[in-house]
Amino acid sequence: MNVVAIFDIGKTNKKVFLFNENYQIVWEKSVILPETVDEDGFPCEDIAELKNWIVYRLSEMQALKEYVLKAINFSTYGASFIYVDEEGNTLTPLYNYLKPYPETLKKKFYDKYKGEEAFALKTASPVLGSLNSGMQIYRLKEENPELFAKVTYCLHLPQYLSSLLTQKYFADITSIGCHTNLWNFKKMKYHKWVKKENIAAKIPPIHYAEDTIKIVGDIAVGAGLHDSSSAIIPYTINFTEPFVLLSTGTWSISMNPFNDTPLTFEELKYDCLCYLQYKEKPVKAARLFAGNEHEVQTKKLAGHFGVSLDKYKEVAFNKEIISKLREINLKNYSSKVDKYKILRESPFAKRNLSDFKNYEIAYHQLILDIIAQQILSTQLVIHNSPVKKVFVDGGFSKNTIFMNLLAEAFPEMEVYAASMAQASALGAALAIHKNWNPKPIQNDLIDLKFYKH
Repeated sequence: MNVVAIFDIGKTNKKVFLFNENYQIVWEKSVILPETVDEDGFPCEDIAELKNWIVYRLSEMQALKEYVLKAINFSTYGASFIYVDEEGNTLTPLYNYLKPYPETLKKKFYDKYKGEEAFALKTASPVLGSLNSGMQIYRLKEENPELFAKVTYCLHLPQYLSSLLTQKYFADITSIGCHTNLWNFKKMKYHKWVKKENIAAKIPPIHYAEDTIKIVGDIAVGAGLHDSSSAIIPYTINFTEPFVLLSTGTWSISMNPFNDTPLTFEELKYDCLCYLQYKEKPVKAARLFAGNEHEVQTKKLAGHFGVSLDKYKEVAFNKEIISKLREINLKNYSSKVDKYKILRESPFAKRNLSDFKNYEIAYHQLILDIIAQQILSTQLVIHNSPVKKVFVDGGFSKNTIFMNLLAEAFPEMEVYAASMAQASALGAALAIHKNWNPKPIQNDLIDLKFYKH
């Protein structure tokens, strides 16, 4: 049986899948690897551990007699740079995108390049510190020029992992076009600062996601993709009618491939940005830290009510609880509330858990509060576009309270919970389809469950 191997590297979970020619998963493994720390003691990915795990899994796959490995690709989290010398040796840790960015350095940069507002509009990147991965390169150059001089290539994580197999170095448009501060969306090329700061020469040429590099054994290896951009590929292949994809995990990201209006500074303030699809088409997106908020608050709820951490999985949607909570919320409602302030801080964090009679009621309120944020966030990308469908994938797609409330919030839309075998991994497999798979791509890769409002 011919298969493609996809390494799907998340911030927490590292997974590998073998897909057959019908894009069904026939083999999989996952691991949570221990982190290490950088020179400042800040937690970060242990790149040596990750490299060893990939090498081990590859040898394990190649020993499986029932499968013929035809291709390999990578889908990983973004905002990650690895700096290598001419032999491909890493020169620094893989710095964590949550690491605080020095304010003085940030000010120096934005002052030099026309200020935060003008710069953010050109690069379609909210000001996010280390999450703007281009700023990580700038920091290395400014704080450690001697080490920076030894850098031959700055590689995003997917391209670094690909280079381990191909010994070839590339950049990829989905990683560059994702809140990096590197790409000028108005001119569709690198922003001029990249050249001015002598960084351009250290970024390798762009390799298109559909193309592969052949290695020993005639295996086709992709250059890798940024996971959020990869996750949208199965949807753009399967659906031609305008849609928004709400991809949920630690972040809830609303992505609209059918909205090409330029970002406004107002939208950037509310965490809107643009991604670049693997075919270089911009996708307007809005981010919300909803999965993280859910995790933080369900831990608090479990502690307060003395129940298990995953008790919420047993809580079914209850219309009566919702209408009673809405009555209470309406009494306490203040018209002075800045609705976009809700985007920045969930109302639930300020609620007194003792006000709730039981866990079930409190959990319904948590989802009501998250939905209030989600509606605002998703509306930012739907605005003035012809979208008629909303697909939700990831963790919240399995949450009946979330899905019912979302369908109710968008009565003019068709709202679906979408499930498929690992969206970002599947996207990375589909991107290189023509290089390994003689069969046509089926149009039933995604299972949909419709939610009536």
